[in-house]
Amino acid sequence: MKLSALRSIGEKREKEFHKLGIFEAEDLVKFYPRAYLDLTERASLREAYHNDVLLVACEVTRISAMVGGRQKIVRAFCSQDGFPFTAIWFNQPYVAKQLKVGEYLFYGRIQNKYGQISIVNPTFEPLDKNVHLKGIIPVYSLKGSLSQRVVRSAVKEALQKTNLSSVIPWQIRQKYGLESLEKAYFEVHNPESEQSKNAASERIALEEFFTLISAFKLIKGGKEEVRLHNYTVTAAEVKEFSKRFGFELTDGQKRAVNEIFENLNAPSKMNRLLQGDVGSGKTAVALCGIFMVVKSGFKAAYLSPTEVLAAQNYAVLKKYFPEYEVGYLAGGMTAKEKREMKLRLKNGEIDILCGTHAILQADVEIPSLSFIVCDEQHRFGVAQRNALSEKGEGTDTLVMSATPIPRTLSLIFYGDLDVTTITDKPKARQEISTSVIPESKYDDMLEYVRKQAESGRQTYFVCSKIDDEEGSVMSVTELYEELKGRLPTVRFGLLHGRMKEKEKAEVMTAFKDGAYDCLVSTTVIEVGVDVPNATTMIIYNAERFGLSQLHQLRGRVGRGSEKSYCFLLMGSDTEAAKERLLTMKTTNDGFKIAEKDLEMRGSGDFFGTRQSGKMLTDIKNLRYPTQVIFAAKKMSDDAFEARLYDEELTQAALKKYESLKDVVLN
Repeated sequence: MKLSALRSIGEKREKEFHKLGIFEAEDLVKFYPRAYLDLTERASLREAYHNDVLLVACEVTRISAMVGGRQKIVRAFCSQDGFPFTAIWFNQPYVAKQLKVGEYLFYGRIQNKYGQISIVNPTFEPLDKNVHLKGIIPVYSLKGSLSQRVVRSAVKEALQKTNLSSVIPWQIRQKYGLESLEKAYFEVHNPESEQSKNAASERIALEEFFTLISAFKLIKGGKEEVRLHNYTVTAAEVKEFSKRFGFELTDGQKRAVNEIFENLNAPSKMNRLLQGDVGSGKTAVALCGIFMVVKSGFKAAYLSPTEVLAAQNYAVLKKYFPEYEVGYLAGGMTAKEKREMKLRLKNGEIDILCGTHAILQADVEIPSLSFIVCDEQHRFGVAQRNALSEKGEGTDTLVMSATPIPRTLSLIFYGDLDVTTITDKPKARQEISTSVIPESKYDDMLEYVRKQAESGRQTYFVCSKIDDEEGSVMSVTELYEELKGRLPTVRFGLLHGRMKEKEKAEVMTAFKDGAYDCLVSTTVIEVGVDVPNATTMIIYNAERFGLSQLHQLRGRVGRGSEKSYCFLLMGSDTEAAKERLLTMKTTNDGFKIAEKDLEMRGSGDFFGTRQSGKMLTDIKNLRYPTQVIFAAKKMSDDAFEARLYDEELTQAALKKYESLKDVVLN
């Protein structure tokens, strides 16, 4: 049902909802609250601590707006029982039109700087003396002129007009005593208590995971295609090729190579995930797989998520395959270069093609393509993998990921793939020393960086944001300017996600070539880039990152022969923050870190936007325990074993899988 069919949404308001990615009534039902206000828990600012997140009742006495220029700031001067404070919104100029002098409820993070109290980017509700808000109130993410009241009204109407029936077979629902899905959706938007909200979140998450896992079952069953390509390479030849690396493969690498070899000689084609921690040697395993193919007379393609990584992989391929023709295709090439490469590919002159998304274009023809490698697979969607594999017939696929998912969950979340996990690391790979740096040691740390630069070694500085939208986190551009002033003899480069691909590639290449001593960046440097001379990683507001993401960032150093260090700077000294960062300090095992991350943050956060980008948008903001995932798998197993999957479940499952086709993960 289109949004325009709802009484509460007119043409202008519909466009505002579109900005939130909401186009139909069904989208509204799945637009879960990002938080809840318990109106019985109002706080006193006189007793508030820095960084507390509180609900406060107050009076707005004056409003000030600076909406010109790059930084747009709205301030409300407020009083709570005679206690003055300021509410401040960054880059939300529309607040100035929504806010009026009068009584309000504010909900947000408290800042206490030099005795001045402020509340940053708060959600707000007018306190109408005639209509008292009661109980637990949902709070939604907003854009444009939308207000909480408008969204709540629209969600309420959508709940009444949307079909919310479960696709889990009734026999399974009855066996496990599941409450109705309709009730769960109502409760998640209108909870009577914390307990009812949690139960509703679990029921909805259970439905989504049941559908997803069932989709993987259906897809995997249909993908076990009969092998078309017969490879003639021998195990002895593969072993001889591996000697080119100049080091002995670890037991984990040998096991992975053997599994690929067996897969390529099995009756059905390969569709395999190679999962390994940072520095576990996945690339060497992939090169062995490519050798098996080209030695047998077929073609291979190597897909990378960025031009920097593609160029890096291209150099590696040329080094280890000197007797074969290695081609390169990327968006940054000239039109003439692209035409020439496409012609050579079509004529069968290229044995191994390395490149970025440019490989996926319809006019790229690769005769005899039988093997593809997707590097850093969490940056590619199912559709992108399929688009490349469809350039050949019966193509064998190897996708690689350095983003650890707990072992207990990998088989569920890569349900359409066979999984190989490398658990050990090359003997030459050194451990990275990790420290949590207090504010009192900040100057000493910068002096260390200066000395590192003088001795020719390089440093990463990582920020969590590009702009300071929340008023409490230093932006990457601010940090860049500050560091240049603090360390005038050090050469700094700047990198962030809003730069064009070509600009990012130029900065990363310059850093790798030694043109910069330090790189100030957002998390865009998280994936794949290999700069052996970089020995120090400094992460600001480290408690704001997921542990797995911190581990990925840390893995950018320690890639050379020099001892490497990771310094974690805390913006919050809560016990939870200290415990999280202590985990980083005491272990370098990405899978143990992923397990701890899952334990501490819960499934909703771990598989929500902070950990996995768009993978599971249907459960964003829901909170539920890991057990829900395993319960969903058990129910799906029961349904398939009893052949209870009907047309409704099949269509819902395939639609779910289809929704993942354009997914990329952060």
